[in-house]
Amino acid sequence: MIRLFFALAAAIGFGLFLASCNTLSKEECVAADWRVIGESDGAAGYEPQQRFAAHAKSCERVKIVPDQTIWFQGYQSGLVRYCTPLSGLARGQAGSGYANICPPETASGFLRGFNIGSKQHGLQERLNSMQNDYSSKEIEIDELSDRLKDAKDGDRSELRRRIEDLEDDMHDIRRDQRDLQDELDRANEDVEWFQRNPTAELRAPGY
Repeated sequence: MIRLFFALAAAIGFGLFLASCNTLSKEECVAADWRVIGESDGAAGYEPQQRFAAHAKSCERVKIVPDQTIWFQGYQSGLVRYCTPLSGLARGQAGSGYANICPPETASGFLRGFNIGSKQHGLQERLNSMQNDYSSKEIEIDELSDRLKDAKDGDRSELRRRIEDLEDDMHDIRRDQRDLQDELDRANEDVEWFQRNPTAELRAPGY
């Protein structure tokens, strides 16, 4: 009975996994406007071969073969909206990846924005991680301080030593946070500059 339960659970889980991999529902496959779908995929920055193959796989369930020519025409139109400097900036700020899909004539502008946004995103992520580390050490100090009140004499010195070590760590984190915040402030200035000058050939100040 237990084996049957686990086998059933595994089958259901696998079915859900497959469903989650479908890029289109059965109904969407039936009613598909492949030009519109392609345009949406291009504007979202999907890698074309993988994305179209995923659509084809999804629509196998209802025996529909996507029109690759029409889809790709739409994809190219969507790519025009994706491969802009400000789009690159937004993708970088969101921490998104880049599938190297922009044509040479627009790739440089997109990548200028993408790199500036990615730098800002990375610095903010590091700052958030530092703050989380700082907060966890604060919580640990509070817990150790509570234990210290009722600790035996033999344990008190060890608890104090641990609290002092944590306080030293927090001091180092505060110092590193200040340095990183200065770097993030410069990155924010670069982003603001780029938003005003998205087609400029020169790099933003600080790069």
